[in-house]
Amino acid sequence: MMAYCDLHTHSYFSDGTCSPAELLHLAQQLQLSAVAMCDHNTVSGLKEFVAAGENSPVEAVPGVEFSTQYGDTELHILGLFIRPEKYGEITELLETLLKAKEQSNRTLLERLRTAGIALDYDKIKSHAGEYVNRAVIGAEMTRLGYVASVQDAFKQYLSESKGFYVPPRRLDAYGAIRFIKSIGAVAVLAHPFLNLNEAGLRAFLPQAVETGLDGMEVYYSKYSPEQTALAQQIAAQFGLLPSGGSDYHGDNKPGIDLGVGRGDLRIPSSWLEDLRKRANLEG
Repeated sequence: MMAYCDLHTHSYFSDGTCSPAELLHLAQQLQLSAVAMCDHNTVSGLKEFVAAGENSPVEAVPGVEFSTQYGDTELHILGLFIRPEKYGEITELLETLLKAKEQSNRTLLERLRTAGIALDYDKIKSHAGEYVNRAVIGAEMTRLGYVASVQDAFKQYLSESKGFYVPPRRLDAYGAIRFIKSIGAVAVLAHPFLNLNEAGLRAFLPQAVETGLDGMEVYYSKYSPEQTALAQQIAAQFGLLPSGGSDYHGDNKPGIDLGVGRGDLRIPSSWLEDLRKRANLEG
């Protein structure tokens, strides 16, 4: 029987709703071989995640998801197999960026207030922890009855085109790849077709590969069959290892389930082994 894993999930240390231990427990129930926790721009939950993995039959793969800038486009890049001795270095890098993110969040709430949506940022932060993003804000808008769902919040207010959200300064995409490689981790481009079309992806990849990009998500919850096939073709063309994940956020992303996404996602555990070999070879 083929084994499966999930190489892109989130906990409540960023914008998910599960604890690290709950992620592993759910993965065990689903008979996954491994799960990677890749919280947005923080490694705060990795110590707890790795510790929970010591008592679980499911392998806990420590990761982080960096929000980066490529021209006018936001790209997300995963670092997998993060080593404990590098947590401090990552936190130091992200500290100034998290401050910029907080200012962006506060500006967003000020602008939402002019539209009659009154949110208390400090209260949101007290519940969500150190990392608050638009999904967390959308969840609070839903809880208070301003919108029907997080997706509705983005459609009406939170997408950049609506004029309320001012993006913060982010890491340069190529710089993020170099940093991931410098700490002995594996760099994987997350869900490229959420942010780029085929031409844009092909324009980005040559320098990304030269910089050290190891892999690309070719299986993803929101991909169409056509996008999946195209992603596989492009990854092979550029010599990138295939990866994939549900991008599970718990209750903050209804309809996206751990391990299976929208129901038909299956990431072979052999892909994890190939990525692991890359980490061991270059780490």
